[in-house]
Amino acid sequence: MINTLYLPELREMLAAQDREGLRVFCETLHPSQTAPFMEGLTADEQWQVLRETDLDHRTDLFSYLDWNRQVAILATQPPAEVAEVVAHLPADDRVDLLDEVPADVVDQLLLLLPPSERRDILRLRQYPEGTAGAMMTTDVVRLTETTTIRDALNELSNSAHNLEMVYYLYILDQDGYLRGVVSAREILSAMRNPTRPLSEIMNTDVIAARVTDHQEDVAELVAKLDLLAVPIVDASGRFLGIVTHDDVIDVVLEEATADAQQMAAVQPLEAPYLRTGLFELAQKRGIWLVILFFCSLSTAFTLQHLEAELLPWMVAFVPLVISAGGNSGGQAATLIITAIARGELSLRDWSKVIGREIRMGFMLGGTLFLIGLVTMWLFPQVAALGWMAVLVVPLTLNIIVIAGTLTGATLPLIFSRMGWDPAIMSNPLVAGIMDVMGIVIYVKVATLILPAVT
Repeated sequence: MINTLYLPELREMLAAQDREGLRVFCETLHPSQTAPFMEGLTADEQWQVLRETDLDHRTDLFSYLDWNRQVAILATQPPAEVAEVVAHLPADDRVDLLDEVPADVVDQLLLLLPPSERRDILRLRQYPEGTAGAMMTTDVVRLTETTTIRDALNELSNSAHNLEMVYYLYILDQDGYLRGVVSAREILSAMRNPTRPLSEIMNTDVIAARVTDHQEDVAELVAKLDLLAVPIVDASGRFLGIVTHDDVIDVVLEEATADAQQMAAVQPLEAPYLRTGLFELAQKRGIWLVILFFCSLSTAFTLQHLEAELLPWMVAFVPLVISAGGNSGGQAATLIITAIARGELSLRDWSKVIGREIRMGFMLGGTLFLIGLVTMWLFPQVAALGWMAVLVVPLTLNIIVIAGTLTGATLPLIFSRMGWDPAIMSNPLVAGIMDVMGIVIYVKVATLILPAVT
């Protein structure tokens, strides 16, 4: 929702070229509070406002603008002006941003950047999307084992304003291999003896991620070890950069969104909902709708094939029995998918999962059996047929809930074993499978219990 509180005043200041008023507007509040007041402006107007403050405020404010506006500003404003902002953005953020900007504009911007920044951007852009290399930043303090505690603190003080993460300092040898890490807290605690080398206080048991590791694995590592950042190394162990906790949060949100979309039978969107074209959105939703259509069609064929074996009173309970299977299967699938995503279980635990879900199926199915047994007596046309007819629906519910929990728990494990994302086993697909299975179970139970059913 666009905040229009100061929009008229901003436009008046822009029209009057009130540079001092615009500067005060940019610098009075924290950028996270100021940026929302600019959302109603065009990209050109936003840049006119940003130009009236110093580079540090300009960069901070720019980073809090909507992603689309950031891209629009880089694509439309004079390259010589916006290049300064690009140079001051965190290394990983500017690479992601430049990936959205037209190639000819990127080429112009790169030529205007300092050689070191240009090389850094080109190096980071070579890593595939979704890997540690694509999300890492190279803005980090690098020290040697012989650096004294006093010199390390001075280096930290001099570089802090340019760094995204200042809590960890990484110790490298002359060839760039990662030898240890020391925290800012340990540096400050050791200041009683400022001439000691870092080799005496650094932690040499450093856990690092490979530059080619998947972003989900990096996020899991950071979460498991409760780190603020994790070092990234190449195949030979040379230090390349770090992935910070804020980037991990972005990955977690991105993966959670993708999983939620897949579980709702939608292919994950590459861009935000409002930025996704209607044709692309229809394609991502339509593929699964077609698959689910054929699942439902198979249900219709099954029902038509077995229709002659259903007594008239049994037809009314078809939605009840098949929904129980879909609901119980959806519950199991969701729990197993989230447990796999959080690293709480793996394929090695399949026997434990099956065992738990069998027991859970009997518990849940037994509960519905008892409820169904009581409620079926409320239907005169069923009660009039006696105990055998009353048992059909409750017993079917019991069996189909057990089948649903097993199906919902097993299929994500099978998908994981095949190397696919377990979230692709969405609840609608589980429900589609259980629809067919539910009808078959319903008819078979009735056939066995009621002699009149042939």
